[in-house]
Amino acid sequence: MDNTAATSISMKPGTKFQSRLRQLKRDLYRDRFMLMIFSLPLAYYIIFKYLPMYGIIISFMDYYPLKGIKGSEWVGLKHYIDFFNSVYFSRTVINTLVLNLYQIMIAFPMPIIFALLLNEVRNSKLKKTIQTISYLPYFISMVVVVGLFMNFLSPSTGIVNQIITGLGLEPVFFLAEPKFFPFIYTIMYTWKMLGWDAVIYLAALTTIDVQQYEATIIDGATKLQQVRYITIPGITNTIVIMFLVKLGSILNVEFESILLMYNPAIYSTADVISTFVYRKGIVDANYSFATAVNVFQSVIGFVLLVIGNKLSNKYTESGLW
Repeated sequence: MDNTAATSISMKPGTKFQSRLRQLKRDLYRDRFMLMIFSLPLAYYIIFKYLPMYGIIISFMDYYPLKGIKGSEWVGLKHYIDFFNSVYFSRTVINTLVLNLYQIMIAFPMPIIFALLLNEVRNSKLKKTIQTISYLPYFISMVVVVGLFMNFLSPSTGIVNQIITGLGLEPVFFLAEPKFFPFIYTIMYTWKMLGWDAVIYLAALTTIDVQQYEATIIDGATKLQQVRYITIPGITNTIVIMFLVKLGSILNVEFESILLMYNPAIYSTADVISTFVYRKGIVDANYSFATAVNVFQSVIGFVLLVIGNKLSNKYTESGLW
């Protein structure tokens, strides 16, 4: 009797393991189509995001493609120190921060305001039409968008300068004046992303309980009071998460648009970290130095994201994790 009980007890772990394994197989078979769909983005991130992280090692060596990683000389933090001591460090970092500051002040709140206004439109056809028109620019290629803005701002044929000359003023070469670039970039980015970013906030607005609005109407609340005390608190979590995502990429801007727009005349305000990495890594073939700059950019973004998430969890009780 004792031997049978001991055998039964000893078999329990194996039996549980086999039972869990069978359950896992059933779950995998049940969710096989969802897993197949999920496998595509997973493979993308593994192949193009995580595997290339191995290349970070070349930032600590004088890398030459013909020698490879094993044959290149190890130099430690030399390239990081060179970047910190170079004249480009302050210029690229400040320009990147300034452009992101403009985005946070203008481009970030605009979709929220647009979503709040669009949410008050009661005509469903008009609402859908406005929403469709607003997010169409998102699907336009960045090359086309930059081309449109360059034509609009052309000193000879651009509509902006035609208005200026029509007022009796001298035409302005906007893309050759460093002081105008941050405004031009921000306006272009806001126009392109406004409708698409607003979709996220419009989706968040649908989760707010309608009964809250009905209760405030009975209490005599105005529309502004409803927005202040119900609508905005109802989408606060979404706003915080979007802000944290933006904060994590604060040292990263739209590389393609800046590369297409800028020129040596406006490097003082248009040259950012990503374009500097492009010039050093692709144009000058200084792969190790460019990698060091890019690693610096990623590390700072990660640190800011962690700090912002902790502050968000502390004061708003919501965050990315």
